[in-house]
Amino acid sequence: MTLIRAKRSFIKRIKISDQKLRLIVKCFCVDCTALQSSKIVGVNRKTVDRYFNFLRKIVISSAVLERKESKISNGIEVDESYFGAKRVRGKRGRGAGRKIIVLGLLKRQGKVFTSIIPNAKRESLMPIIRRVVRSGADIYTDGWSSYDALVVYGYNHKKVKHEDDEFAKEDGTHINGIESFWSFTKRRLSKFNGIPKSLFPIYLLESEWRFNHRGDIMIMVKKLIKNCRLTEPYSLET
Repeated sequence: MTLIRAKRSFIKRIKISDQKLRLIVKCFCVDCTALQSSKIVGVNRKTVDRYFNFLRKIVISSAVLERKESKISNGIEVDESYFGAKRVRGKRGRGAGRKIIVLGLLKRQGKVFTSIIPNAKRESLMPIIRRVVRSGADIYTDGWSSYDALVVYGYNHKKVKHEDDEFAKEDGTHINGIESFWSFTKRRLSKFNGIPKSLFPIYLLESEWRFNHRGDIMIMVKKLIKNCRLTEPYSLET
């Protein structure tokens, strides 16, 4: 058994060939499930799980660091989305029925930032937006009333009224970018056939990181393997 060393961290190398190891990393990068990957590579699913756990750990560590540096200057699309159980009969409105509510902020032609919120009220939305987005920025939203307070905080608020079948204006007002992220995330999470509520924040953060690095995931993962600095050695056997 050999070790793949990356400065102060390491993973225990199961007895597989370099070719199979590279295939596992590639499967992770293209977001195959562990079951799919085990069939492609020709190894036990538990082996794939061990490597995927390590790779996911360093990806999440990278995502957390990137979040700390998030400060968006201009051209931001803001929207909420709802994840979880199907809508409960008799319940209507935004987030009706035991759903997890996520606020998303997307810099046009840039990165997305997400945050789980308790509700879609102004008191929940504004502190996050003010922390991440610089005052005076153009912010695009739908017609949800909680966003009307953006003007009070010095933002140039532009909105489309989905309730009136308005989805884009000639001046470039729309939220198609952040809605694209929601579609990407929901398609991705559906592959796991149900996610425990306690693990949802991790899966959401990984989806955010994958979306932000959709053009260079393979390069980034290889870089993280080489340069990762975990506070303690991380073993695939844990």
